[in-house]
Amino acid sequence: MYAYSGLNQKLKEKGLKKSNLSETLGISSRTIAKIAKNEKIADNVLHRLCDFFACDKKDLVVEVSSNSVLRALREEKAAKISGGLYHETQVRLTYNSNRIEGSRLTEDQTRLIFETRTIGAGGADIPVDDIIETANHFRAVDFVIDNAEAQLTESLIKELHRILKTGTQDSSLPWFNVGDYKARANTVGGMETVAPERVADAVQGLLKRYGAAEHSLEDIVEFHYEFECIHPFQDGNGRVGRLIAFKECLKYGIVPFIIEDAKKSYYYRGLREWKNERGFLLGTCLDGQDTYKRLLDYFGIKYDG
Repeated sequence: MYAYSGLNQKLKEKGLKKSNLSETLGISSRTIAKIAKNEKIADNVLHRLCDFFACDKKDLVVEVSSNSVLRALREEKAAKISGGLYHETQVRLTYNSNRIEGSRLTEDQTRLIFETRTIGAGGADIPVDDIIETANHFRAVDFVIDNAEAQLTESLIKELHRILKTGTQDSSLPWFNVGDYKARANTVGGMETVAPERVADAVQGLLKRYGAAEHSLEDIVEFHYEFECIHPFQDGNGRVGRLIAFKECLKYGIVPFIIEDAKKSYYYRGLREWKNERGFLLGTCLDGQDTYKRLLDYFGIKYDG
């Protein structure tokens, strides 16, 4: 479904009606009927409208997702609604994902940064990077919501990393590639990861195996495991990986999951044991999904499954 509220506003500003588009731009009555029914119209017609109103496509029409969760997140984000699903998603996803990686910010401090752009009392001993990466993570979540339906690509993954690490102390290091793959070997949980010179091929291979077909929750969790094994960036791999999983759940109409810091040990066990027992990591992700379902139930947002 498509929303033509922008076009309707442009018509109102010019004192025109939809029927005038036929006379002014030679747009057929059939196309005008499609606009009235919120259906997709041909790209060449949309380009004519953009030229006529001297604006971009997004100023005239937006695609409205049939996914009620994604739709709610986008609507609340656009309207800057406080205290709703979008607000709680930002705070809980950001707090838990950063906390898993060692952030010292509390959930209350994370909430304050989101709501007021301040940290409040007791924040004097918090590392500056924790605050910067929290603000960056909010922007990364926005990017995920805006691009949820986009195909997962190398450039999208790198953009998530760029958003997350921009302005941090790491970004000032000459060998730390913000928004690009690692230059130095790294480990995760004491385990070796893919060597820097092999990362690009490994990520491309993973994306090719994953493909563009419909995916299940297990497919997304498996992608997450393989991504973390590659560990393509110098730092920020866990957060980028969990953001990817959140995005892909939204894309395929699956209720997203948020791994809580309190379940960190189960999450790491699941990653370690994936090849021997998939149930550990799947169970942890399903638990995180149940947590998000309770949030959806509270706000009265319907979902499948």
